[in-house]
Amino acid sequence: MVADLPPHFRAALDRRACQALAHWGVANQRPELLKYRENAVFSVQLADGRPAALRLHRAGYHGEDALRSELQWMAALGDGGLAVPQPVATGGGQLLVALPKEGAFTAQHADVIGWMDGEPLGESGKPLAHSPERLAQIFSTLGASMAEMHTLADRWIPPDGFSRPSWHADGLLGQQPLWGRFWDCEGLSSAQIAALSALRNDLALQLATLPTPAKDFGLIHADLVRENVLVTESGVTFIDFDDAGHGFRLFDIATALLKNRREPAYATIEAALILGYRSRRNLTDEALSWLPLFLVLRSLTYIGWFAARPELPGARERVLRYADETLALAEEQGFR
Repeated sequence: MVADLPPHFRAALDRRACQALAHWGVANQRPELLKYRENAVFSVQLADGRPAALRLHRAGYHGEDALRSELQWMAALGDGGLAVPQPVATGGGQLLVALPKEGAFTAQHADVIGWMDGEPLGESGKPLAHSPERLAQIFSTLGASMAEMHTLADRWIPPDGFSRPSWHADGLLGQQPLWGRFWDCEGLSSAQIAALSALRNDLALQLATLPTPAKDFGLIHADLVRENVLVTESGVTFIDFDDAGHGFRLFDIATALLKNRREPAYATIEAALILGYRSRRNLTDEALSWLPLFLVLRSLTYIGWFAARPELPGARERVLRYADETLALAEEQGFR
Protein backbone atom coordinates (compact mmCIF):
# COMPACT_ATOMS: atom_id res chain seq x y z
CA MET A 1 0.00 0.00 0.00
CA VAL A 2 3.00 2.29 0.38
CA ALA A 3 3.69 2.33 -3.35
CA ASP A 4 0.12 3.45 -4.09
CA LEU A 5 0.32 6.63 -2.01
CA PRO A 6 0.38 9.92 -3.99
CA PRO A 7 3.90 11.45 -4.16
CA HIS A 8 2.84 14.71 -2.52
CA PHE A 9 1.34 12.81 0.43
CA ARG A 10 4.47 10.67 0.73
CA ALA A 11 6.55 13.84 0.95
CA ALA A 12 4.24 15.28 3.61
CA LEU A 13 4.52 12.04 5.60
CA ASP A 14 8.32 12.27 5.48
CA ARG A 15 8.20 15.80 6.84
CA ARG A 16 5.79 14.74 9.57
CA ALA A 17 8.12 11.89 10.50
CA CYS A 18 11.07 14.28 10.85
CA GLN A 19 8.93 16.55 13.01
CA ALA A 20 8.27 13.60 15.32
CA LEU A 21 11.90 12.47 15.35
CA ALA A 22 12.96 15.86 16.67
CA HIS A 23 11.61 14.68 20.05
CA TRP A 24 14.18 11.88 19.99
CA GLY A 25 16.95 14.21 18.81
CA VAL A 26 17.38 12.55 15.40
CA ALA A 27 15.40 14.71 12.99
CA ASN A 28 18.27 15.08 10.48
CA GLN A 29 17.74 11.82 8.62
CA ARG A 30 15.58 10.49 5.83
CA PRO A 31 13.17 8.01 7.40
CA GLU A 32 12.05 5.11 5.20
CA LEU A 33 8.30 4.54 5.03
CA LEU A 34 7.62 0.84 5.51
CA LYS A 35 3.88 0.60 6.01
CA TYR A 36 0.80 2.79 5.87
CA ARG A 37 -2.28 1.26 7.45
CA GLU A 38 -3.45 2.08 10.96
CA ASN A 39 -0.08 3.73 11.47
CA ALA A 40 2.55 5.17 9.20
CA VAL A 41 5.61 3.11 10.15
CA PHE A 42 9.14 4.27 9.30
CA SER A 43 12.56 2.71 9.61
CA VAL A 44 14.80 5.16 11.49
CA GLN A 45 18.13 5.28 13.30
CA LEU A 46 18.59 6.37 16.90
CA ALA A 47 21.33 8.73 18.08
CA ASP A 48 23.49 5.78 19.18
CA GLY A 49 23.18 4.11 15.77
CA ARG A 50 20.61 1.50 16.71
CA PRO A 51 17.85 0.83 14.18
CA ALA A 52 14.29 1.51 15.32
CA ALA A 53 10.77 2.02 14.03
CA LEU A 54 8.85 5.30 14.24
CA ARG A 55 5.07 5.06 14.30
CA LEU A 56 2.78 7.95 13.44
CA HIS A 57 -0.55 6.82 14.84
CA ARG A 58 -3.78 7.24 12.91
CA ALA A 59 -5.67 10.13 14.48
CA GLY A 60 -8.84 9.07 16.29
CA TYR A 61 -8.17 5.32 16.18
CA HIS A 62 -6.76 4.96 19.71
CA GLY A 63 -6.67 7.56 22.45
CA GLU A 64 -3.57 8.58 24.38
CA ASP A 65 -4.30 6.22 27.28
CA ALA A 66 -4.74 3.25 24.95
CA LEU A 67 -1.52 4.04 23.06
CA ARG A 68 0.45 4.35 26.27
CA SER A 69 -1.09 1.11 27.51
CA GLU A 70 0.04 -0.71 24.37
CA LEU A 71 3.62 0.37 25.03
CA GLN A 72 3.35 -0.67 28.69
CA TRP A 73 2.17 -4.16 27.75
CA MET A 74 4.93 -4.56 25.15
CA ALA A 75 7.48 -3.57 27.80
CA ALA A 76 5.99 -6.09 30.23
CA LEU A 77 6.16 -8.89 27.64
CA GLY A 78 9.78 -8.00 26.95
CA ASP A 79 10.54 -8.09 30.67
CA GLY A 80 8.99 -11.57 30.70
CA GLY A 81 11.41 -12.77 28.03
CA LEU A 82 9.17 -12.60 24.95
CA ALA A 83 10.73 -11.24 21.76
CA VAL A 84 8.60 -8.18 21.03
CA PRO A 85 9.50 -4.56 20.18
CA GLN A 86 10.40 -2.42 23.17
CA PRO A 87 9.45 1.27 23.53
CA VAL A 88 12.20 3.87 23.25
CA ALA A 89 11.86 6.96 25.45
CA THR A 90 12.70 10.49 24.37
CA GLY A 91 15.48 12.36 26.10
CA GLY A 92 12.83 13.68 28.46
CA GLY A 93 11.62 10.20 29.34
CA GLN A 94 8.43 10.21 27.27
CA LEU A 95 7.30 7.02 25.53
CA LEU A 96 4.59 8.84 23.57
CA VAL A 97 4.62 12.33 22.09
CA ALA A 98 1.74 14.48 20.83
CA LEU A 99 2.10 16.14 17.43
CA PRO A 100 -0.06 19.22 16.76
CA LYS A 101 -2.39 19.73 13.83
CA GLU A 102 -0.35 20.87 10.88
CA GLY A 103 -0.94 21.01 7.13
CA ALA A 104 -2.63 17.82 5.94
CA PHE A 105 -2.41 16.21 9.38
CA THR A 106 -4.71 16.48 12.36
CA ALA A 107 -3.30 16.19 15.87
CA GLN A 108 -1.84 12.72 16.41
CA HIS A 109 0.63 10.77 18.53
CA ALA A 110 3.99 9.23 17.71
CA ASP A 111 6.30 6.74 19.36
CA VAL A 112 9.54 4.91 18.64
CA ILE A 113 10.07 1.20 19.28
CA GLY A 114 13.13 -0.99 18.96
CA TRP A 115 13.84 -2.73 15.68
CA MET A 116 13.22 -6.48 15.47
CA ASP A 117 15.22 -8.66 13.10
CA GLY A 118 13.63 -11.32 10.92
CA GLU A 119 11.60 -11.71 7.77
CA PRO A 120 7.79 -11.63 7.69
CA LEU A 121 6.31 -15.12 7.68
CA GLY A 122 4.56 -14.24 4.46
CA GLU A 123 2.37 -11.78 2.62
CA SER A 124 -1.40 -11.89 2.40
CA GLY A 125 -2.61 -13.30 -0.91
CA LYS A 126 0.69 -14.98 -1.79
CA PRO A 127 1.59 -18.64 -1.17
CA LEU A 128 3.94 -19.29 1.72
CA ALA A 129 7.48 -19.87 0.48
CA HIS A 130 8.64 -22.31 3.16
CA SER A 131 8.72 -26.09 2.86
CA PRO A 132 6.13 -28.10 4.83
CA GLU A 133 8.88 -29.19 7.22
CA ARG A 134 9.97 -25.60 7.85
CA LEU A 135 6.35 -24.50 8.24
CA ALA A 136 5.88 -27.13 10.93
CA GLN A 137 8.86 -25.69 12.82
CA ILE A 138 7.71 -22.09 12.41
CA PHE A 139 4.10 -22.65 13.46
CA SER A 140 5.09 -24.84 16.39
CA THR A 141 7.30 -22.01 17.64
CA LEU A 142 4.55 -19.48 16.88
CA GLY A 143 2.06 -21.48 18.91
CA ALA A 144 4.45 -21.83 21.85
CA SER A 145 5.26 -18.10 21.80
CA MET A 146 1.56 -17.23 21.62
CA ALA A 147 0.84 -19.44 24.62
CA GLU A 148 3.71 -17.84 26.55
CA MET A 149 2.32 -14.39 25.69
CA HIS A 150 -1.08 -15.37 27.06
CA THR A 151 0.47 -16.76 30.23
CA LEU A 152 2.61 -13.66 30.77
CA ALA A 153 -0.50 -11.53 30.29
CA ASP A 154 -2.36 -13.49 32.97
CA ARG A 155 0.52 -13.03 35.43
CA TRP A 156 0.93 -9.32 34.77
CA ILE A 157 -0.82 -6.68 36.84
CA PRO A 158 -1.56 -3.70 34.54
CA PRO A 159 -0.85 -0.25 35.95
CA ASP A 160 -3.61 2.17 36.90
CA GLY A 161 -5.18 3.75 33.84
CA PHE A 162 -4.42 0.79 31.58
CA SER A 163 -6.87 0.88 28.68
CA ARG A 164 -7.12 -1.34 25.62
CA PRO A 165 -10.08 -2.33 23.41
CA SER A 166 -12.08 -5.47 24.17
CA TRP A 167 -12.67 -8.17 21.57
CA HIS A 168 -15.61 -9.52 23.55
CA ALA A 169 -19.09 -10.30 22.21
CA ASP A 170 -19.98 -6.63 21.74
CA GLY A 171 -16.58 -5.84 20.25
CA LEU A 172 -17.09 -8.55 17.66
CA LEU A 173 -20.85 -8.63 17.06
CA GLY A 174 -22.43 -5.67 18.88
CA GLN A 175 -24.06 -2.62 17.35
CA GLN A 176 -20.66 -0.93 17.01
CA PRO A 177 -17.99 -3.64 16.58
CA LEU A 178 -14.37 -2.60 16.95
CA TRP A 179 -13.72 -2.98 13.23
CA GLY A 180 -17.03 -1.78 11.89
CA ARG A 181 -20.60 -2.86 11.14
CA PHE A 182 -19.76 -5.62 8.67
CA TRP A 183 -23.42 -6.46 7.94
CA ASP A 184 -24.47 -3.07 6.55
CA CYS A 185 -21.39 -1.72 4.79
CA GLU A 186 -21.80 0.52 1.77
CA GLY A 187 -21.55 -1.44 -1.45
CA LEU A 188 -22.84 -4.76 -0.16
CA SER A 189 -25.65 -6.33 -2.13
CA SER A 190 -29.06 -6.85 -0.53
CA ALA A 191 -28.40 -10.60 -0.53
CA GLN A 192 -25.07 -10.13 1.25
CA ILE A 193 -26.63 -7.81 3.82
CA ALA A 194 -29.40 -10.31 4.58
CA ALA A 195 -26.99 -13.24 4.83
CA LEU A 196 -24.47 -11.39 7.00
CA SER A 197 -27.22 -10.12 9.31
CA ALA A 198 -28.56 -13.64 9.78
CA LEU A 199 -25.03 -14.94 10.33
CA ARG A 200 -24.38 -12.24 12.93
CA ASN A 201 -27.43 -13.32 14.92
CA ASP A 202 -26.45 -17.00 14.68
CA LEU A 203 -22.89 -16.34 15.82
CA ALA A 204 -24.07 -14.24 18.75
CA LEU A 205 -26.16 -17.17 19.97
CA GLN A 206 -23.21 -19.52 19.52
CA LEU A 207 -20.85 -17.17 21.37
CA ALA A 208 -23.30 -16.96 24.27
CA THR A 209 -23.18 -20.74 24.72
CA LEU A 210 -19.39 -21.12 24.93
CA PRO A 211 -18.36 -23.77 27.46
CA THR A 212 -15.94 -22.73 30.20
CA PRO A 213 -12.79 -24.16 28.54
CA ALA A 214 -13.40 -22.01 25.44
CA LYS A 215 -13.91 -18.84 27.48
CA ASP A 216 -10.19 -18.33 28.14
CA PHE A 217 -10.13 -14.53 28.00
CA GLY A 218 -7.44 -11.94 28.64
CA LEU A 219 -4.93 -9.77 26.84
CA ILE A 220 -4.27 -10.93 23.28
CA HIS A 221 -2.33 -9.64 20.29
CA ALA A 222 -5.47 -9.80 18.07
CA ASP A 223 -3.61 -9.46 14.76
CA LEU A 224 -1.06 -12.27 14.41
CA VAL A 225 -1.30 -12.38 10.64
CA ARG A 226 1.67 -13.36 8.48
CA GLU A 227 3.06 -9.84 8.19
CA ASN A 228 3.15 -9.46 11.98
CA VAL A 229 5.18 -12.61 12.63
CA LEU A 230 8.89 -12.21 11.91
CA VAL A 231 10.84 -15.41 11.35
CA THR A 232 14.49 -15.89 12.28
CA GLU A 233 16.69 -18.98 12.27
CA SER A 234 16.12 -19.41 15.99
CA GLY A 235 12.47 -18.48 16.43
CA VAL A 236 9.72 -15.96 15.80
CA THR A 237 9.01 -12.39 16.87
CA PHE A 238 5.62 -10.71 17.20
CA ILE A 239 5.28 -7.12 16.00
CA ASP A 240 2.45 -4.58 15.54
CA PHE A 241 0.48 -4.63 18.78
CA ASP A 242 -1.74 -1.81 17.53
CA ASP A 243 -4.92 -3.88 17.91
CA ALA A 244 -3.90 -5.73 21.07
CA GLY A 245 -6.57 -5.82 23.74
CA HIS A 246 -8.75 -8.03 25.88
CA GLY A 247 -10.16 -10.99 24.01
CA PHE A 248 -10.68 -14.72 23.66
CA ARG A 249 -7.44 -16.65 23.33
CA LEU A 250 -9.08 -18.71 20.57
CA PHE A 251 -9.38 -15.46 18.60
CA ASP A 252 -5.57 -15.18 18.55
CA ILE A 253 -5.27 -18.79 17.38
CA ALA A 254 -7.91 -18.26 14.69
CA THR A 255 -6.16 -15.12 13.44
CA ALA A 256 -2.87 -16.96 13.01
CA LEU A 257 -4.59 -19.72 11.03
CA LEU A 258 -7.31 -18.01 8.95
CA LYS A 259 -5.28 -16.68 6.03
CA ASN A 260 -3.38 -19.96 5.73
CA ARG A 261 -6.39 -22.19 5.23
CA ARG A 262 -5.85 -22.50 1.47
CA GLU A 263 -2.21 -23.49 1.84
CA PRO A 264 -1.47 -27.07 0.64
CA ALA A 265 0.24 -27.69 3.99
CA TYR A 266 -2.61 -26.28 6.11
CA ALA A 267 -3.15 -29.52 8.04
CA THR A 268 0.52 -29.44 9.01
CA ILE A 269 0.31 -25.72 9.90
CA GLU A 270 -2.73 -26.13 12.16
CA ALA A 271 -1.41 -29.26 13.89
CA ALA A 272 1.98 -27.65 14.52
CA LEU A 273 0.51 -24.45 15.93
CA ILE A 274 -1.82 -26.34 18.28
CA LEU A 275 0.98 -28.68 19.37
CA GLY A 276 3.27 -25.73 20.06
CA TYR A 277 0.56 -23.92 22.00
CA ARG A 278 -0.18 -26.98 24.10
CA SER A 279 3.49 -27.35 24.92
CA ARG A 280 3.24 -24.13 26.98
CA ARG A 281 -0.44 -23.75 27.93
CA ASN A 282 -3.50 -25.91 28.44
CA LEU A 283 -5.91 -26.12 25.50
CA THR A 284 -8.52 -28.84 25.78
CA ASP A 285 -10.17 -30.66 22.91
CA GLU A 286 -13.49 -29.19 24.04
CA ALA A 287 -12.14 -25.65 23.76
CA LEU A 288 -10.49 -26.38 20.43
CA SER A 289 -13.79 -27.68 19.02
CA TRP A 290 -14.95 -24.03 19.02
CA LEU A 291 -12.14 -22.87 16.75
CA PRO A 292 -14.48 -22.82 13.68
CA LEU A 293 -16.60 -20.17 15.39
CA PHE A 294 -13.60 -17.93 15.90
CA LEU A 295 -12.36 -18.46 12.35
CA VAL A 296 -15.67 -17.06 11.09
CA LEU A 297 -15.65 -14.24 13.66
CA ARG A 298 -12.17 -13.24 12.57
CA SER A 299 -13.12 -13.38 8.89
CA LEU A 300 -16.02 -10.99 9.52
CA THR A 301 -13.68 -8.31 10.88
CA TYR A 302 -12.03 -7.76 7.51
CA ILE A 303 -15.31 -6.63 5.93
CA GLY A 304 -15.87 -3.74 8.32
CA TRP A 305 -12.18 -2.82 8.46
CA PHE A 306 -11.92 -2.16 4.74
CA ALA A 307 -15.38 -0.58 4.53
CA ALA A 308 -14.19 2.05 7.03
CA ARG A 309 -11.16 2.84 4.87
CA PRO A 310 -12.47 3.61 1.37
CA GLU A 311 -9.31 5.61 0.64
CA LEU A 312 -7.23 2.43 0.50
CA PRO A 313 -6.61 0.96 -3.00
CA GLY A 314 -9.15 -1.73 -3.85
CA ALA A 315 -11.10 -1.25 -0.61
CA ARG A 316 -14.56 -1.64 -2.15
CA GLU A 317 -13.58 -4.77 -4.06
CA ARG A 318 -12.10 -6.27 -0.92
CA VAL A 319 -15.27 -5.60 1.05
CA LEU A 320 -17.31 -7.56 -1.49
CA ARG A 321 -14.75 -10.34 -1.71
CA TYR A 322 -14.40 -10.72 2.05
CA ALA A 323 -18.18 -10.80 2.41
CA ASP A 324 -18.44 -13.67 -0.06
CA GLU A 325 -15.45 -15.48 1.46
CA THR A 326 -16.85 -15.18 4.98
CA LEU A 327 -20.26 -16.47 3.99
CA ALA A 328 -18.64 -19.41 2.21
CA LEU A 329 -16.47 -20.10 5.27
CA ALA A 330 -19.50 -19.95 7.55
CA GLU A 331 -21.33 -22.48 5.38
CA GLU A 332 -18.24 -24.70 5.30
CA GLN A 333 -18.01 -24.58 9.09
CA GLY A 334 -21.70 -25.35 9.58
CA PHE A 335 -22.99 -21.90 10.55
CA ARG A 336 -25.35 -21.36 7.57
